Amino acid sequence: MNIKIKNFRWWIAILLAAATALNYLDRQSLPVVIKEIQKTIPISDIDYAYLQMAFLLAYGIMYAVGGKIFDLLGTRIGYAIMIIWWSLANMLQGLVSSVSGLGVARFFLGVGEGGGFPGSAKAVSEWFPPKERSFAFGIFNTGSSLGAVVAPPLIALIAVSLSWRWVFIIFGLAGLIWVFIWYFIYNVPAKSKFVTNKEKEYIGETIALNKTNNEIIHESSIRWIDLFKYRKLWGLLLIKLFSDSAWYFFIFWLPKYLGDIRHLDIKEIGYYAWIPYAFAGVGSFVGGWLSSFLISRNLTLDASRKIALGIAAALLPVSLLITNAPLGFAIVFFSIAMLGHQFWSTIVQTLAADIFPSSVVGSVAGLMGAIGSFGALLFNLLVGILVTNYGYSPVFIIAGMMHPLSFVLVLLIIRKIELVKLKI
Repeated sequence: MNIKIKNFRWWIAILLAAATALNYLDRQSLPVVIKEIQKTIPISDIDYAYLQMAFLLAYGIMYAVGGKIFDLLGTRIGYAIMIIWWSLANMLQGLVSSVSGLGVARFFLGVGEGGGFPGSAKAVSEWFPPKERSFAFGIFNTGSSLGAVVAPPLIALIAVSLSWRWVFIIFGLAGLIWVFIWYFIYNVPAKSKFVTNKEKEYIGETIALNKTNNEIIHESSIRWIDLFKYRKLWGLLLIKLFSDSAWYFFIFWLPKYLGDIRHLDIKEIGYYAWIPYAFAGVGSFVGGWLSSFLISRNLTLDASRKIALGIAAALLPVSLLITNAPLGFAIVFFSIAMLGHQFWSTIVQTLAADIFPSSVVGSVAGLMGAIGSFGALLFNLLVGILVTNYGYSPVFIIAGMMHPLSFVLVLLIIRKIELVKLKI
């Protein structure tokens, strides 16, 4: 017996948000418990940078390859494979006893997690018409902030009550549970057991109206390498390169900064570090809502996206004030910066579906994530060097200017945000 659920597409968005929350819980476990791990495994700032580089290298490669895997295997099977892999890799981190062992486990974690966001982008393009996509992206992107919000206090509780090793094992098991739910619930609208006929018709009609004749005829013929012919793709890649570099600095180094410079122990880190991530979640939700709201007020897709991006980019320079501020104000400035990025990120991820047809959204989103990760990898190495030799101040200056620079590139390279006509 098939159970029909009204507005089932929004339940899909919530399920994607849960996966994204697990994704961030897993990747944030190491930054939060690093001080505890250092009690048994000596890890320097440079070692820590290399551990994050191992993750980002695999994450970037798989982000690109993972997008293509989703385009080939489909969202249902592709996502199940990815989360099984990264959940097992996360559990492996709790079993190793050396820096090199952590590096291997961290690399494997990046391999699996690299497919998460292109998979979510693919699912959104399958279930949501353009006017709802930014809000849908905002919902699932809020999961990243939810995971990061829950991470510090929950991880601290597990580490203090059990040990840092159990942090990785417990979260890995949670990911495996999610896979069973996903495989039972998810399918494309045409094959879903839960979507109503009315909603199925709405999704099919609105997405079809936004497909060009060129896409309908040729979408299956587009080669991955052909995407590089489009100027707009280069614009998307550059803005991800700069803005993601800043984001990964904030999420990977915030707990360490609070421990090293503000001298907080793991309990205090758990008490304070969730606050900026909570604001990041607000940024994800509000960013997606604002752009959709502007469209509903008869602004063009192009104008609504650019207004949201401009507001977000203007918030990031507050991070320049962090190092000289008292702890309370530093947390506030961290919070504003991270709210600004997730506000920004929600819209940027939507651009892949706004500019390219759904048949290649997975590949485009994968390329964007890969370039963002490689940029973050290089910037992370620079962070390790700068922090070791000059402290955190120069890093915050650089990170604070990445988003304004990216917004200028949107205006100069992407120019008008609209669906491209594919050329075969």
